[in-house]
Amino acid sequence: MKTFIHIFITFFLFTATSYVNAQDDLLDELEEETKSQIFEQPAFKAMKIGNLQSTKVAGKKDLYLYVSHRFGTLKDGLITFFGFDKANTKIQLFYGVMDGIQFGISRESIRKTYATHAKVSILKQSEKFPLNIVAYTAVNIRTDLRKEQYPLLEFGDRMSYATQLLISRRFSNSLSLEVAPTFVRQNLVLEPFQDHNQYALGFGGRMKISKRMSINADYVYNFSRHEDSIYHNPITIGLDIETGGHVFQLLFSNAQSTNEPGFISNAEGKYGLKMYFFGLIL
Repeated sequence: MKTFIHIFITFFLFTATSYVNAQDDLLDELEEETKSQIFEQPAFKAMKIGNLQSTKVAGKKDLYLYVSHRFGTLKDGLITFFGFDKANTKIQLFYGVMDGIQFGISRESIRKTYATHAKVSILKQSEKFPLNIVAYTAVNIRTDLRKEQYPLLEFGDRMSYATQLLISRRFSNSLSLEVAPTFVRQNLVLEPFQDHNQYALGFGGRMKISKRMSINADYVYNFSRHEDSIYHNPITIGLDIETGGHVFQLLFSNAQSTNEPGFISNAEGKYGLKMYFFGLIL
């Protein structure tokens, strides 16, 4: 299985790299035209580091459409084509309503979850201030729950919430790091001993390895997870590829959900290659 994965990743990276190199001449010309201007460089180029939100916020009137796929675990091998038969798809739409304020909506196929979020830039890194600080909040609605399964189910039981303070710093042209104090509320908890209110701390970073590529990683420690929980703290490692204004992301994570309550509270994969999920963000 490892040989198949290595061949797949090598082929994909070769194809993506060729595509990126094909655009370099055009991008270099654009950079030559703007090299006399000075721009504040963001700590991260994508909206997410991996699973964890980054401090990037959509600019005024900027509209983003993201389609992400998080496939099944690798453990079943060819039976599920290494998880490709069990894809979780998420469609997201972000809009910058004004400078430093972003709203978004999404729909994720796992648990048939609809979500809305707001992201607000509070402070930006500059010569006068060393950090980027962004507030993020999300509201999620599960629509897979049925009265037949849960006769006492109420609408509020479908709701879950996440609030984060994202704090990042770009240390150099190559290295950016972030911490994210997090609060998650799940109105319906299926583990009887798990708290509805959960507190966590996320860590993430980006290391640029070439002109168009960076390695990203993030991890979230859930302080409120019960010791007998079947779930685990989420960890993600990925590769960002810049392709002329768009960032294409490849990643592996032990969580299949990409919504904050989903991956922070319910990361189902144990640590180990067979229990990881391969993902794409387009």
